[in-house]
Amino acid sequence: MQAFHAITQWLQSQSPLELTGVVTGLLCVYLAAINNIWNWPFAIISTGIYIFIFAQEALYADALQNIYLFAINIYGWYYWSRQPANAPKVPVVRITHKQVVFLLLIAALATPVLGFTLVSLTKVLHYQPAAYPYLDSFCTVVSLTAQVFMARKVLENWLIWIFVDVIYVGIYLAKGLEPTAIMFGIYAVLALVGYIDWRKDYRKQLI
Repeated sequence: MQAFHAITQWLQSQSPLELTGVVTGLLCVYLAAINNIWNWPFAIISTGIYIFIFAQEALYADALQNIYLFAINIYGWYYWSRQPANAPKVPVVRITHKQVVFLLLIAALATPVLGFTLVSLTKVLHYQPAAYPYLDSFCTVVSLTAQVFMARKVLENWLIWIFVDVIYVGIYLAKGLEPTAIMFGIYAVLALVGYIDWRKDYRKQLI
């Protein structure tokens, strides 16, 4: 009973907007996992909320990432709605050496450029200084690359997501965004489940 009371008090102390972003974010991931088209409207709501939250917390790279995801989710909803129910399933593939090199190069080159840009622009525009500009930029660059690998059904995309999600948990805890940190912790667990599930599909393809 005390634990329930403590959880209730903790929830009441959190931002309703952030909690809405967390609930819709978890719903969109769950619905995507069961291949339900309604994952897209929940994703649109969640990313729209987090554009505002991350901008407010000076996590500008995260805000930019969510602007991109917001647009992609609108496209995804449109694209899924046009696909026939009996469309063939895209096979799972393993990551290639070229893709690993691409990931490392894009992270090494784009991270400092994005981080420096965020630091410079916030000074010029007199915005709140970017929080963790280079770490935030690194996570954004790697996340967007993982998104491409996921779209191409690369098995190891899930391992990249686990890596990034764990870093995000630390960032959001440091910023006091506890519900968001919990959400990304759950994302990491879901990514592990996704990896195990996709690995089973990959092994079935080899038979």
